[in-house]
Order: sequence, then C-alpha cells, then structure tokens
Amino acid sequence: MKDPLIIIFSILSIFTGFAAPDNLNPASDQMRIKIGSNTFIATLEDTATATAFKGMLPMTIKMSDLNGNEKYFDLPVNLPTNASNPGKIQTGDLMIYGSNTLVLFYKTFSTSYSYTRLGRINDANGLAAAVGSGSVTVTYELE
Repeated sequence: MKDPLIIIFSILSIFTGFAAPDNLNPASDQMRIKIGSNTFIATLEDTATATAFKGMLPMTIKMSDLNGNEKYFDLPVNLPTNASNPGKIQTGDLMIYGSNTLVLFYKTFSTSYSYTRLGRINDANGLAAAVGSGSVTVTYELE
C-alpha cells in the first residue's frame, strides 16, 4: 500500500496544483543545505522536532542575519520542542529558538539562550563566507 502522505499530496496536486515533494523519506537523517554555489551536508537529530522539520522539506527561504553570528527564519508553524541551554554554540549548529524560529549558526560563541537542536553541518568550513552578511537565500532538502 502507498504511503498515506503520498496519496494526500497527490490528491492536493490534482485540486490545487500543489506539487508533492520529490523526497518524502522522513527516515533520512542527512540533509543538504544549499547557499549560493555552496552545498553543506548536515546530520539531523533523531527527535520529534527534526522529524517535524523534515516533513516541511524541501524548502527555500530567505534567512535574516542577527548579531553577526546567525541566520534566522520564522517558520509558518510551531514545531515540537525540548529546549535547553547548550552553553556554547558551534559553527554549523542548526537549531530552533522558541517553537518556530529556525536558526543556522555560522560562528562559535557562548550563549545564555535555550534552543532545541535540529542537527549540525558535518563540515562547516566555508559556512561564514557562504552566508555572508545580511539576508541570504538557503535551500534545505533531504539527501
């Protein structure tokens, strides 16, 4: 039997023109993050938050800069969260602030804020240069 999500997306596409995502594999724990001509591979956590996020992929969004160390975007839905203070943010961390703010960190620093971890870029070399300053368009998609 076909996956119920595929059936639902197929029906939606008939009536609304909405295209089903090419990648409906929620079991994948690897994600591509495309920024300009750069592609980074991230490993996602095995959590309800990451599962809910994967269900939103693929997505291309315009992320804004904050504090010269992170890019953020307010998602249109709240995700399940389990926030904690990591103490130190690492370059390449991908987290949720609150229940719907997606944050991609491109510098390492200490923090007093709490986040829910989504995952982490496996090799973040070149990430700061790729995101630059100001807003940037980022595509997230499952491997």
